[in-house]
Amino acid sequence: MDNKKLAVIHIVKRELSLRDDEYRNILERVVGVRSSRDLTDSQFHKLMRYFVRTRHYRATDKGMTLRQKYYINRLKKDLDWDDSHFQNYIKKYFHNRDLDTYSKHDASNLIVALNTILSRHRH
Repeated sequence: MDNKKLAVIHIVKRELSLRDDEYRNILERVVGVRSSRDLTDSQFHKLMRYFVRTRHYRATDKGMTLRQKYYINRLKKDLDWDDSHFQNYIKKYFHNRDLDTYSKHDASNLIVALNTILSRHRH
């Protein structure tokens, strides 16, 4: 498990205010390990899907969900875009570089656009 993914897991753990024993019980119940260092990539994604379904990360009218943000970052990675390229793209086509201020609707539109670009890259 790489350090960036471990950091994401621990950020989510902190945001959910999980005690260490609660966190380890979730790890064991959801993916069958007691330490995040033992996670495979597929187990990491399974754990993230579990976390984004919690009440803490449900969508509000004010902003995108964590799930949308996670998906956008995955599309960015699949497109092999660095931060600068991504920032320029969203500034040019969505007139806003700050992803954290996107509404749920804006994030959905961005996801559709990125998926369209990705499908063209694959063909």
